[in-house]
Amino acid sequence: MKAKIAVATVSGRAYYKLVNELKSRGLPFLSLTPYEAVPLDIAVVLTTLAESSQIKHPRVLIYDENADPAAVVNDTVRIVEGKGTSDTIAVGVDPGKTFGLAVLSNGNVLETSTCASVQETVHTIQKILEGSAASVRIVKVGGGAPSYTRELLPLLDKVLPKDVAIEVVSEAGTSRFMGENVHRRGLRDATSAVKIAERRGQPIPRERREE
Repeated sequence: MKAKIAVATVSGRAYYKLVNELKSRGLPFLSLTPYEAVPLDIAVVLTTLAESSQIKHPRVLIYDENADPAAVVNDTVRIVEGKGTSDTIAVGVDPGKTFGLAVLSNGNVLETSTCASVQETVHTIQKILEGSAASVRIVKVGGGAPSYTRELLPLLDKVLPKDVAIEVVSEAGTSRFMGENVHRRGLRDATSAVKIAERRGQPIPRERREE
């Protein structure tokens, strides 16, 4: 069977975990660097978030090297079989001096990260959603730091596709049950972002702009 999947990363850890998962399922794949051209017959490219901007392909799935590769490979198989990917992807954002981010696919945590600025946060969310073929895509922004939330929302509305829903979520209780990690700021922000992504928020009307 000809390979329809490409693994394009120079991260040894990500490559090792993805390749082991693909081999365990008997799935043929092509190994590339992010800088190489992707053959036309490749249906899906697997890579890391940091490398995704270098890959020119309509179906790029992002893998967090600290996560179980089974979920992203499941999505890969669905695409190769023409069944699409997960129904819903939700990006939770905990705004503040450090922005926590969490990506959930059908309620399962795919990855967490932090960003140092509003601009980096917007760019990262763009890349995450570009790498997703989910039929429902939602960005959920915590409302616990109003000034940061007010700055972030119009930027997201400006750059994200119109089919992406944006919600503001109450952050009440998102910092509970963190134990000894509560003082580790990056981990605390990312953990709060997971809680935000799991909650239902208040939908924000998208501005109508001329295409």
